[in-house]
Amino acid sequence: MRLKAARLLLVAQPSSYRIVPYLRAARHLGLEVLLGSRGEHSLTAEVHQGLHLDLDHLDTAVKHIVNIAAQRPFAGILGSDDSTVEIAARAAQALGLPHNPPAAARLSRRKDLARAHLAQAGCPVPWHRRVALDQPLPAQTEGLPWPCVLKPLHLSASRGVIRVDTPQAFIAACARIKSIIADSGDDFERSHLLAEAYIDGIEVAYEGYLQQGQLTTLALFDKPEPLVGPFFEETIYVTPSQLDASTQAQIEARVAAACAAYGLSTGPVHAELRVDGNDAWILEVASRTIGGDCARTLDSEDQLNLEALTIALAIGRPVTRPRLEGARGVMMLPIQKAGLLRRVEGIPAAARVPGIEKVDIIAREGQELVPLPEGNQYPGYLFARAATAEQVVTALHTAQAHLNFVVAPVFRLRAQQ
Repeated sequence: MRLKAARLLLVAQPSSYRIVPYLRAARHLGLEVLLGSRGEHSLTAEVHQGLHLDLDHLDTAVKHIVNIAAQRPFAGILGSDDSTVEIAARAAQALGLPHNPPAAARLSRRKDLARAHLAQAGCPVPWHRRVALDQPLPAQTEGLPWPCVLKPLHLSASRGVIRVDTPQAFIAACARIKSIIADSGDDFERSHLLAEAYIDGIEVAYEGYLQQGQLTTLALFDKPEPLVGPFFEETIYVTPSQLDASTQAQIEARVAAACAAYGLSTGPVHAELRVDGNDAWILEVASRTIGGDCARTLDSEDQLNLEALTIALAIGRPVTRPRLEGARGVMMLPIQKAGLLRRVEGIPAAARVPGIEKVDIIAREGQELVPLPEGNQYPGYLFARAATAEQVVTALHTAQAHLNFVVAPVFRLRAQQ
């Protein structure tokens, strides 16, 4: 009699780009995967045939997961992104599986709660205040530091993040962000924003993992292009960092302190910080992997696949820190012009640039390209490796210069009054 493979529950939004790499990694590890998501009418087979969950109601979703596990147990439960890590943590806790405390997972996905909690714990975070969109806005500009940054409480990838320099710009930005978050399933997240002080410094991204509460660093990424607003479209990540050793140690110490303050104990850690010469200020510490396809930057032939490492942690398997050779980086291709994508020119030339490993255009013909702050997707990625970080950055810029996204205008019909 053939034994059934151990089973992983992957909880994800139906449109998550992380589904495919997680499915691939799980199957490579010999696991059977059940996908828990919303959307019983989805055209994606794994979503349609998977476990249908109400991701907006945690108690209902967790109860459903526990009932399914009673029929056949799971070896681990994994939330793929910010919106699903709390459900995964609560379900794993109920079933006695490896997990972060649900309260810690919640802190890692709600920016306002995270800021307040970290500040109380003595961690360096920007000055911040919650903004109520259903209350008069002019009064809420009093005492704000200028410039400041407005952002939704729950979104990622810089969506809805706007720098404002005046009270008038603050009120206009609130109206703009309100339309972006109008479809949020949570009433509170739909009616509140976070305002925080703008920190004039360099920005970095940290990638690591926790195992039995111990933080291990995988990579520290520099973001060599300035992120000064009014919108914060990220482009290049490159590692190893060129910051001095003491600054890198300070960054790791700040991330570790934030994880401890949250109570995180296992799984991936992705953090964003700003360094201004005074401190390494925490912008985000999330209990998920790096966003987009940027995880591919860390892939090594025999050593590291970030999704496989994350799954191993979720099912309680021991992991060892892989070693990354050479410099590597990714460019998240910016949307330079809004419209319907017709074609992308210059891909062969970009692929021939020395150091470029892959030109990955994920947008398809006919897809609407929407820039930040409303947009939430990049049209593609460039990946590069070289002997030095400077060579990686040069290769990425050179390859980008070959690409031309040809778009057509979008015409929208308006109902007559």
